[in-house]
Amino acid sequence: MPRSRRVPRLSAALASAVILLATAACGGRSGPGPGTGESAPGAGASGGGDAFPVTIAHKYGSTTITSEPERIVTVGLTDQDAVLALGEVPVGTTEWLGGYEGAIGPWARPELGGGPAPTVLKDTGTGPQVERIAALKPDLILALYGGLTKEQYTSLSAFAPVVAQPKEHNDYGIPWQEQTRTVGRALGKADEAAKAVESVEAEIAATAREHPGFRGATAVVATPYEGIFVFGSQDPRSRVLTGLGFAVPDGLDAAIGDRFGAGISKERIDLLDQGAVVWIVGDVAKDTLKLHRDASYRDLAVVKEGREVFIDETSDYGHATSFVSVLSLPYVIDRLAPQLAAAVDGSPATEVRQPAS
Repeated sequence: MPRSRRVPRLSAALASAVILLATAACGGRSGPGPGTGESAPGAGASGGGDAFPVTIAHKYGSTTITSEPERIVTVGLTDQDAVLALGEVPVGTTEWLGGYEGAIGPWARPELGGGPAPTVLKDTGTGPQVERIAALKPDLILALYGGLTKEQYTSLSAFAPVVAQPKEHNDYGIPWQEQTRTVGRALGKADEAAKAVESVEAEIAATAREHPGFRGATAVVATPYEGIFVFGSQDPRSRVLTGLGFAVPDGLDAAIGDRFGAGISKERIDLLDQGAVVWIVGDVAKDTLKLHRDASYRDLAVVKEGREVFIDETSDYGHATSFVSVLSLPYVIDRLAPQLAAAVDGSPATEVRQPAS
């Protein structure tokens, strides 16, 4: 799988949401383990024990959580951010980007509150480390932003309730809002989750209003992975752009199929010729030169008119860009919006600068 504003404090985020709301007048049993079943879904409201039992549907059926979880392991690659945003700290997380202690990025670290970092698990391509996860004695396993197979889901369900990725979206395609709300239901904190989502959505909407040039312009996210890899409309990175008012190009999803993204041939280089193209690259200077040596790309209007945005995937900003979580998004928007504004201002002479940090 290719890599692809200030760090928010939950208390401030929730306070903003409360103010916003006050002023304004988203199966059968699957797997043999505990926590799966067919009981009716819980109300999902906040209130600790009052919120349980709760049943959550997913790709492999549904999972029932009977009591408030205390030992949470996140197998989904970004699920830890939603857990932290709701005031809980997982006992185990799965490493994806950055090599951060506890797999907690700098945009989320304040939510640890000075406590110990979670145990970090690794998925080297063969699936979750089942034995290490079992050793953590979890009472809930979250695998929302991920691609669990049915076999992996069944193995993990043998010792804890597992909430797998939703069937309504591609693997690795759950929207951050749904991820946060689902984690909120699983933790018995649905109200807090809704307020956190509303707060971040309000910030994104305010940014979009500040930049009317984004509205309706087409944009695509790409990376020079084994040629040119583009992200589809269901990928969270693309949804950041559509949240700001951009539109994905016609024919994008038809070109990549039912996946979060795919490599494209030189014959479909036209998919990059949009109002803006956001590149996630390993080295901004080197990859820019390499891309511009290719005449088929260099001659596109998006290049000639200076409408490219480059993000260093090895930086904290790059990692946050691929995380697309309730905690990383404000951090990303503060950096991405000025770059996009420079790219679509209509002047090829405007430099699209890299963020200072």
